[in-house]
Amino acid sequence: MKQNLLYFFIIVLAVPFYGKDMKLPLPPSTVLLFDEAVFYDMYATTVNQPLPSGAVRLSNSTYTKKMTDAQLDSFGNQVTMNVTIGALCDNYDRLAHVFLAFVPKGASSYDTNAVTKIELGRFITPFMNKNVSPTSVPYSFQIDNAGAIFKDVSLRNQYDFWIEFTVLGVPYAAQTQVAGCASRIDTFKGSLSFVTDINTSIPAVNNLLIPMAAVKSLNNYAGTDEPGQTIRILSFALNSTINNATFNLITSNHGANSGGEEYVRRQHYIYLNDQEIFSYKPGGVSCEPYRQYNTQGNGIYGTNPQSAAWWASWNNWCPGSTIPIRKINVGTMLPGNHAFMISVPDAQFVGQQGDFPLSVYLQGEAVNVLGVKDISVAEVKIYPNPVVNIVKISSSKKIRETEIYSVDGKFIRRFSGCEADVSDLLSGIYILKVNFENGVSFKHKMIKQ
Repeated sequence: MKQNLLYFFIIVLAVPFYGKDMKLPLPPSTVLLFDEAVFYDMYATTVNQPLPSGAVRLSNSTYTKKMTDAQLDSFGNQVTMNVTIGALCDNYDRLAHVFLAFVPKGASSYDTNAVTKIELGRFITPFMNKNVSPTSVPYSFQIDNAGAIFKDVSLRNQYDFWIEFTVLGVPYAAQTQVAGCASRIDTFKGSLSFVTDINTSIPAVNNLLIPMAAVKSLNNYAGTDEPGQTIRILSFALNSTINNATFNLITSNHGANSGGEEYVRRQHYIYLNDQEIFSYKPGGVSCEPYRQYNTQGNGIYGTNPQSAAWWASWNNWCPGSTIPIRKINVGTMLPGNHAFMISVPDAQFVGQQGDFPLSVYLQGEAVNVLGVKDISVAEVKIYPNPVVNIVKISSSKKIRETEIYSVDGKFIRRFSGCEADVSDLLSGIYILKVNFENGVSFKHKMIKQ
């Protein structure tokens, strides 16, 4: 994802995803999206190799595939996503993702950097040698909350649902270290499926979904909303009260340089409207259960098992494991403008290396049942941010005007159109209030350099 762009996308999901009169549970369904899809060197020119059936190659490391109506119709309110990664010619630990992309109805392809997405799961590949068993590793994600999204008729009338499958990989070490990999650029192979069922004891809800960020850069030098600090602020607006509001959050620490953030556990703090609502420190678990999949010698696992305390003293994640999806329930949220903030105050980023890629979306139960005509969709991009001279604004909805305020609420100016010259403003932090023709408004932080 592009850095320093804040995506705002509001979808009200109004249709319960199974009928109240359903008496008997249906048997579990399996939806297979990818079967041993081959990934290639992420830095090489895009290959011209056979594609998985029905898939589009967005890059050497990313495939996407549109879900069919029959597949979406099969979903219930219990969903497990299963991924299997097989060894080819990358013997290092790499980052991988699964996204659900909302693509305008009928599009045959799309720009992955432009469409709105939510991250369904993130995981780390192990150090695998394709000549040593086991040569594959399984991952499983319980994502029951996704059932309401897959099943929602009103949302499906507007968008096609595509699944993005990304496995980053580089073959250079394996070309010399793994027998049979000389000159090869295939890195991993991957399979992805959903297993879904219906639990009739769980009542249907009127779902509300707000995608807020999908692998948005978080650091203190190039991916921040407060210069010099590891902070991201994501603003959004609610048009009605929602109950059981839950933020679904994924972060992972990266930076393998000497003293890098990958090897230091940091406390993360989450705020809603300036009030702390959650905190956590990644890692803290033993990686020994995943040792079996790390068949290539490496400096993380070494040759001997380690204690849980040793692992907890430094590791943020385990090669061969999933990254947790943290669910932060905040109860009832009232209509109006809100701000979600994540802060990692102790992060250092030695040599300006490393990143904490951030994904988050809000989901809850809408109090009022809204028809299709009431669905509100708004996406706003403000760039560059930080800005030196010209700030630009783009949106999927018509903007009436934009106002600039100081952080203490003092009105400075307003402008219409999609850009404004702010070169005369003093360096500092300002608030942009973007007002839409339909009466909805959003506030966004702008950093003037």
